[in-house]
Amino acid sequence: MPPQQPAAGAPVPPPTGGGRNRTSVVAVIAAAAVVLAAGVTGFLVLGNRKHDGPHPKPTNTASPSQSSDNPRSSDTQAATIKGWKVLTNPEQGIAFDVPAQWEIQSAGWASYVSKEGDPNDKILIAIRNVAMLQKKWCSSDDDRDGTVEDTPLAQVGTRGNNGYRSTQEIAGSDPETWVYGAYTQPDRTKVKTGTVEAFTTNSGLKGTLGAAWSVGVKKSTKCASDGKSWVFAFKNSAGDLVSWQFFGARNVSGEVPDATIRKIATTVRLYKASPDS
Repeated sequence: MPPQQPAAGAPVPPPTGGGRNRTSVVAVIAAAAVVLAAGVTGFLVLGNRKHDGPHPKPTNTASPSQSSDNPRSSDTQAATIKGWKVLTNPEQGIAFDVPAQWEIQSAGWASYVSKEGDPNDKILIAIRNVAMLQKKWCSSDDDRDGTVEDTPLAQVGTRGNNGYRSTQEIAGSDPETWVYGAYTQPDRTKVKTGTVEAFTTNSGLKGTLGAAWSVGVKKSTKCASDGKSWVFAFKNSAGDLVSWQFFGARNVSGEVPDATIRKIATTVRLYKASPDS
C-alpha cells in the first residue's frame, strides 16, 4: 500500500533514489506546486505567466482528490462535438475538445518528461491545459521505495513554442521529443518520425501537423511500452507560435486510434476569454 498523503499544503520530503518514472504531472493550487504522479520535481506553473519551461524547484505538496467530472465546470465554452468535453487555455487563447471518457485536469496542471538520470531532472518538454485518458492505466513501484507511481494511457494539452522558427519546426521536433522522453530513453534509434503536413481544423485554423512513434521498446518495467505523439502547431491571435500536443502508449490494449487523435486535433480553435473569466 502506498504511503498516505498528508493534507494539501503540508510539505513532503523530495524523492530520493533512481528509477523514477520519466513522466510527471504537476498542479498549482493556491500558488503551491503539487506533484501528483511520479515525484519528478522542477516544473512550476506560476499564476498567469506564460511559461512552459523549467523553474526553481518548488516545495512538493500532496494533491487533493480529483473527481472524474470537469474541474472547469464554470467554463462558458461549449464543445463542438456532441458529448465531448471542452478545454480552454485563456492565456494562450486556445480551446479544444476531448471525448467524454477523458479526464480533464484543473487549469494549473502540467505534464512533462525529464532527462533520464539527470540529477536536476532536466525537463525535455511539457504541456499545460491537460486531459488524460485512463489516468491510472498502469501503476508500478519500479524503484521499490514504497511509492506507487501511475502512468496514464494518453495525454493531450497545449504548449507555448516561443523560440521556435516555424510551425513546421514544432510539428517536426516536438513529437520526437515526447516519444524519446516518455518511451525510448536513452535510445533515440527506436524513434521514428512521420511526414509533416499542412493541417486545417474545423474552425478554419491553419497550421502544421506532425507525428512520431517508437518501435521495439523492450518491456523492461511493468509500464514500459512503445509510444506515439502527434503535434498540431499554429499561431494564436497574438501571433505567438503555440501547439496542441498528444502523447500516449502504442501497441497496447486500448491504444488511442490515430483517427481519434486527428479528430481531436480538428477541434482546436482560437478562443477569447470573457472579461469575467
